[in-house]
Amino acid sequence: MKFVLASHNKGKLKEMQEILGTLGVEVVMESDLGLALEVEETGCTFAENAMLKAKAVMEASGLPAIADDSGLCVDALGGAPGIYSARYGGLDTDQERYALLLQNLRGAMNRAAHFHTAIVCCFPNGDTLEAAGDCFGTIAYAPMGEEGFGYDPVFFVPEKRKTFAQLTGEEKNAISHRGNALRTFAEKLKTYLEKN
Repeated sequence: MKFVLASHNKGKLKEMQEILGTLGVEVVMESDLGLALEVEETGCTFAENAMLKAKAVMEASGLPAIADDSGLCVDALGGAPGIYSARYGGLDTDQERYALLLQNLRGAMNRAAHFHTAIVCCFPNGDTLEAAGDCFGTIAYAPMGEEGFGYDPVFFVPEKRKTFAQLTGEEKNAISHRGNALRTFAEKLKTYLEKN
C-alpha cells in the first residue's frame, strides 16, 4: 500500500519509512508524484495544521496522505512559540529563532518546555487517523551541540543531561516527540490496516 508524506523534508521521510516499512507500507514524498503543494497552515492547533496538509495532499494525489505538525511549547512564554515555532519572530534561520527564544526567557526561573507532534493521515474514503507525541525538558541557557535542527541546541533533556543537539539520531528518536507520535501512529495504522 502506498502513502504520500505531505512534506518536502527528506529526514521526515526516512523516519516514516523506517517505522512504517515494518507494516508493508510504502511511503513516498509528494514531489515523487509531481506535486509541490504549499498548504497554508491556518489552524489553531498542531492537529488542525496537520489535517489541512494531509487533506490537501490526499485530494491532489488520490492516495492516503500523512502529515505532521510539530513545535516547541515553553511554559514561561504561555506555550509560545507553539504552532509558530518555524516562523517565530518572523526570523529566517534556526539560530536567529532560538537566540530570540533565549532572549525572551532572560531572567525566567521556570524554563520547562516540551516539544509536541501531531500526526494525521487522511484516506480517500474519508477515514482519518490521528496520533500525538510529546517530549518534556527545559530550555538551556546557551546552545550546545551540533546535531539536529530547529530548537535542538537549546532543548535540554534532564535525564540524558544533554540537549537534543548533543544526542545521536538513535538516542533522539527513542525519546523525541516525533518518535513517540510515530510509534503511536504505527500502532493505530496497523490496527486500521488489519480491519480494512
